Amino acid sequence: MSLLGLGSAFPGRWLPFSARARADRLPGAALPSTTQPLIRNRAPLAQAAFYFLPLGAIQPQGWLEQQLRTQADGLSGHLDETWADVGPNSGWLGGTGESWERGPYYLDGLVPLAWLLDDAGLKAKAHRFMDWTLENQAGSGMIGPASNDDWWPRIVMLKALTQYQELTGDPRVIPLLDRYFRYQFAQLPARPLRDWSKFRWQDEVLSIIWLYNRTGSAYLLDLASQLHRQGYDWAAQYADFRYTQPVTMAFLKLHGAAPLGDLALATHGVNNGQAVKTGPVWSLVSGSAADRAAVFKMIAELDRYHGLPNGMFSCDEHLAGLDPSQGSELCTVVEFMFSLEQSLAITGEAALGDRLEKLAFNALPGAFTDDMWAHQYNQEPNQVECSLHRKPWTTDGPESNLYGLEPNFGCCTANFSQGWPKFANSLFLRSGAQDGDADDGLVAAVYAPCEVHTMIGETSVHIVEETDYPFRGTVRLRVHPAAAARFPLRLRIPAWAAGAAIRVNGDAQPAPVAGSFARVDRTWQAGDEVRLDFPMRPRLSRWFHDSIAVERGPLVFSYNIDESWVKLRDRGMTADWQVFPASRWNYALQVHEDSVAESIAVAESELSRSPFTRSRAPVRLSVNARLVDTWRAEDGAADALPPGPIGSAEPEQTLTLIPYAAAKLRITAFPQCQKS
Repeated sequence: MSLLGLGSAFPGRWLPFSARARADRLPGAALPSTTQPLIRNRAPLAQAAFYFLPLGAIQPQGWLEQQLRTQADGLSGHLDETWADVGPNSGWLGGTGESWERGPYYLDGLVPLAWLLDDAGLKAKAHRFMDWTLENQAGSGMIGPASNDDWWPRIVMLKALTQYQELTGDPRVIPLLDRYFRYQFAQLPARPLRDWSKFRWQDEVLSIIWLYNRTGSAYLLDLASQLHRQGYDWAAQYADFRYTQPVTMAFLKLHGAAPLGDLALATHGVNNGQAVKTGPVWSLVSGSAADRAAVFKMIAELDRYHGLPNGMFSCDEHLAGLDPSQGSELCTVVEFMFSLEQSLAITGEAALGDRLEKLAFNALPGAFTDDMWAHQYNQEPNQVECSLHRKPWTTDGPESNLYGLEPNFGCCTANFSQGWPKFANSLFLRSGAQDGDADDGLVAAVYAPCEVHTMIGETSVHIVEETDYPFRGTVRLRVHPAAAARFPLRLRIPAWAAGAAIRVNGDAQPAPVAGSFARVDRTWQAGDEVRLDFPMRPRLSRWFHDSIAVERGPLVFSYNIDESWVKLRDRGMTADWQVFPASRWNYALQVHEDSVAESIAVAESELSRSPFTRSRAPVRLSVNARLVDTWRAEDGAADALPPGPIGSAEPEQTLTLIPYAAAKLRITAFPQCQKS
């Protein structure tokens, strides 16, 4: 049953956007518009393969809308009410409180969340921050609190401002950005990038390109080149990648509260997650094919030396190796997702959509409690305890994998909100061709239930995507042009989806190639239906010490260890929690590549409004396993996996595996039993 049919069970939650338009919309708020122009790159910038639709053109539906609603009902929607760093005394509201990155981080997710949900209360919160910034620009052109002049928090605020302008059309934004960029252009020779801004310069280039495409001011490209010259050379780091082992405090020579030097910043997980997009972003200025392709070199090196089965690379806080007991910072998850979204649009490479889905459906929801009132700083694929232990982190502290308000450090508390909203805004893209060209069409880049309103040439087009993906393998796209219109529709076929099938109005189409974009080019009539069927066969993947993980579609599956939750302390409207294991977890799986189909049983149940929860997991896998007594835990962390395949004299048992994000204590990478 499609989630679109559950409206009566959950009033106000599942209705299509058109059915829930409200009268409480604030001035300047915009409904999705079929008349908003698509803005492509202005010469001399290189053209991207695909372009993002104007913000507001995509509206999440079904389980995705509910996930955003859970986020709004949880910590994201109430953070300013319970956390002083973004409360009424914030420096980004003119107060004397926190005046660095946390206000901008908060807005970078709050703005798209508020408008995706058309939530008047969240919009009002966003307006307060935006109005202060827009009304308090210094005469010099500087923006933000006067208590610091660091370029870095402004880079984040620029992203929030550009989203806000697209969603509201606020006429104050573009002049403010122009004044700020002119000020920065004049200041950079004497006050160059340093610290965080030096390593995150590529994020500002995105905002510069955004403004250049609207104004054509030539100095903006000179400013981008200045940032490139002063910024860290990520391409050089990955051309000769030397950080092939876990990065330790001793290696970094870190002492107390001393500021991080270039070595620490170059190996910092969040910096690397943001840097993944550097090559594609800079290729728009340079026109270099090598720059555009650099994203694959970076991901390959991170996977080779630090890759984890949940789609992440380890970084707790610095690059931490291949052991699945190492963690990944939540900030890195959402920044890696943003890098993949941008890189997918620029390069048009389907593999980046595969990776984006793996993060969005596993690592992102895996870092939260079910109600999204608490989160982890670090999550682990093999997470056997969440408690106050120093182990296994490379450079983080003992609170790192607690669930709470701001475990270890508050950056993730402010920053995590961007994950789901920006993913929702990336579901559909537009082809890179100019309006009216034969290649000008729509791209189904990643899959989740949604509605799309856009213009193709002179024709308004509405598409409804009905799907329970990633829990099911069927996607239906109902195409409704205002008049008959010819345009291509590209459909991403994941690399794991060999044997996928496409039907248009029931008619089979040529077999698509896995790991590519299939193209359906036709004259579309109102009511046309495209159906994709992706085979959802379980499969094994290989990891540290030749361990195995079980995957099905874009989902990774884990053994859910029984959990005992212990409140550590109350934190305003939320609390900090430790989680202790209440069952054995040290199993080896009795499954091999040549017998996966016979060895793993799949059981599906109805999709609920909370699909990433243990009690409501809509798909479960059953597999045989044996205990491994020699594999233990120390100080709350599972020891290194015993190299497999291994023998075990313990009796065979049947384990149930559930989606990674539903298991808060979990084993994801397992030793493999020897063949009988």
